[in-house]
Amino acid sequence: MRKLLLETALILVFSLFSLATFLVKPSFADTNFDTHVNVNYKVNENGITSVTNTFTLKNKTSTLQAEKYIFSLKSIEPTNIKAYEKGSQLKVTKEKIDDTLILTISFSEKVLGIGKTRTFIVTYDDERIANKSGEIWEVAIPKSEKDEDFSTYDVQLKIPKILGDEAYIFPTPESVKEEPDERSYFFNKEQLGVRGITAGFGKSQVFNFTLSYHLENTLKKDQLLQIAIPPDTSLQRVYYQNIEPKPLRVEEDVDGNWIAFYNLKSKERKDITAYGAVQIFASPRKLRKPNYETLIENTKESSYWQTSDPQIKELAKNLKTPKEIYNYVTTYLTYDVSRVKPDVVRMGAKSALAAPSNAICMEFTDLFIAIARAAGIPAREINGYAHTDNSEIKPLSLVADVLHAWPEYWSETDQTWIPVDPTWGATSGGDYFSKLDLRHFTFVIHGKTASYPISPGSYKLGPNPQKDVFVTFGSSPLERFSNLRVDHKFSWGLTKKKLTLTFKNLGSAAEYELVPSIFFDGVWIKSDSISVLPPFAEYKTLIEVPYGNFAALAPNQIIVKVGGKSNLIATDKVGVIILQLLILVFFFLGLLILSLTKLKKSPFLLFTRFLKSRRT
Repeated sequence: MRKLLLETALILVFSLFSLATFLVKPSFADTNFDTHVNVNYKVNENGITSVTNTFTLKNKTSTLQAEKYIFSLKSIEPTNIKAYEKGSQLKVTKEKIDDTLILTISFSEKVLGIGKTRTFIVTYDDERIANKSGEIWEVAIPKSEKDEDFSTYDVQLKIPKILGDEAYIFPTPESVKEEPDERSYFFNKEQLGVRGITAGFGKSQVFNFTLSYHLENTLKKDQLLQIAIPPDTSLQRVYYQNIEPKPLRVEEDVDGNWIAFYNLKSKERKDITAYGAVQIFASPRKLRKPNYETLIENTKESSYWQTSDPQIKELAKNLKTPKEIYNYVTTYLTYDVSRVKPDVVRMGAKSALAAPSNAICMEFTDLFIAIARAAGIPAREINGYAHTDNSEIKPLSLVADVLHAWPEYWSETDQTWIPVDPTWGATSGGDYFSKLDLRHFTFVIHGKTASYPISPGSYKLGPNPQKDVFVTFGSSPLERFSNLRVDHKFSWGLTKKKLTLTFKNLGSAAEYELVPSIFFDGVWIKSDSISVLPPFAEYKTLIEVPYGNFAALAPNQIIVKVGGKSNLIATDKVGVIILQLLILVFFFLGLLILSLTKLKKSPFLLFTRFLKSRRT
């Protein structure tokens, strides 16, 4: 949330019947006037927000009247400021003190008597309330710092539908009104007393990324080393432009991480760079449901998630839902910026409970996971990138390229992993439980283990490591291309051969739910199921191809259908027939030679006699 503070100071200048003028405090205004405020934020298609503040002052005494109203705006740059009463424009004077703009509205008419009301309007435009970040329009409306001085304080936010669908909005509006070209959200004083309004509009956010890795084989023999590259999740899809050098292969582990393999010779160093883009979605996509064993693994204890600790077990008895656990963690722990430094020691959940004022994102995450797992709720840790424009209220704690950590829990109702961010919830006061803000980019997932695989940005060598993580806002359309290649190899055989099929994903994105089917002369033989094939990954399957004598059983062609394409594989029947004939000829020739040898007659001598007889 952008830290903008809007302070509507209810400072009124009153007049007695004697017309003496007084400057009074807001508490005095509360005693003598009922103040009702309605603020309308209308975001235009160009991103400029037109703000209309409607004030109604109701006299509670017969001796005082308001002659002036002082209106303070802090940390914003309003333009086109105007004030009106009954259609007539009022005088507005401006004074700038530091980052606060003080507006004084002078009234031209007197309003006297108990129960009498004065309604006036203050309007201005603001370019900072709505901003386009990448593919998302983000709206940040600060809370009123003086809302206790108002009898009522209502806010209406109008968004043109052309800016996109609602991705997230905090807090939940009191009501929503749909119109043909725009959507209106309504909020009341109670909702806005704790925090302002943050909202995002658009279906997805796009980030471009460049990630560098540095590997070294310190052994005296070849070694197969691994790196973790950002994977797809229910809330993100990754598109790889290239990985240089290309890995031997990429595999998905039980937590959904994508692991790339490299073979390094003895004492060899290798620098690897991954280029691509990620699309962050506002709502979870339906991906594969983890199996029962994986969910059970995500309820087990680890060195950082001490589910058997008596205090954690007691908390789990009382905090039975993810929301209750989130609320507890965000209120119990306090962020300690002094711990954000290289080689910081991860405390774990148990130590975080003992030292709640020393937490950073790892402790917020570990404590949530430990309590959730102790309560029987599958939970896991995410390490990754989170875009922040204010590190004070949205801090990043993992020092390796200043990354971030947050937890996910499994929702049996939604059948998906739900990310939450208790760290930013505690530091910003925003709601990071109901929905994240399209600014969290998953690098690695820790479920089965609490610390493996290590995140991009942590593969460093030498005493002076360089920056290895570069993430910037991107734009659609992303470069999306599909390139699924099918390679084949026959093993040698006389009457049957084994055919190895290798499906290689050379495209930019993962392929899902592939069902390669194999046909012999149009007759279905076999189908496999590939749930996911990440970029640079491969899948192998083996099938036996019958040939028989003189290739009588061999199919004329083999067709492999996958991903909407057909791949024709020649069976080389003629070559097999020639090979079998040659083998047969050599076989009978060998038998002949063997027979003559047993008769003690040299084949060479018999041949020589045959030639002599021909001459005579």
